[in-house]
Amino acid sequence: MTQKKILIADDNENIREALSYLLEDQGYKLWLAGDGTETLAKAKGIIPDILFLDVMMPGMNGYDVCRAVKDDPELKKTYVIMLTAKGQAAEQERGREVGADEYIVKPFSPMEILAKVKNILGA
Repeated sequence: MTQKKILIADDNENIREALSYLLEDQGYKLWLAGDGTETLAKAKGIIPDILFLDVMMPGMNGYDVCRAVKDDPELKKTYVIMLTAKGQAAEQERGREVGADEYIVKPFSPMEILAKVKNILGA
């Protein structure tokens, strides 16, 4: 069985560390990125199964990264979960418009994240 790949993109190091700590124990292969441009480059290189994507990041914002991922034939099957402190309906709608599969508002529950990942990846 191939190891499932998860890319965590957030400009907040604490969020990246918390998510990686949570998911590393589950045996997933993880990559971290701190801005939109780096996220897109890493995604193209690894073709992640899941991309946790912060909305507000330097370089490209999460919406632009999501659209680029979903428009890329090799990446379009990547499951994109937008993570953001901006929980208003308009932001969630924009996330859907650019192709996000899910939208999770910060602060989030680690157990909720874990359950979602297991559900998506069929654990």
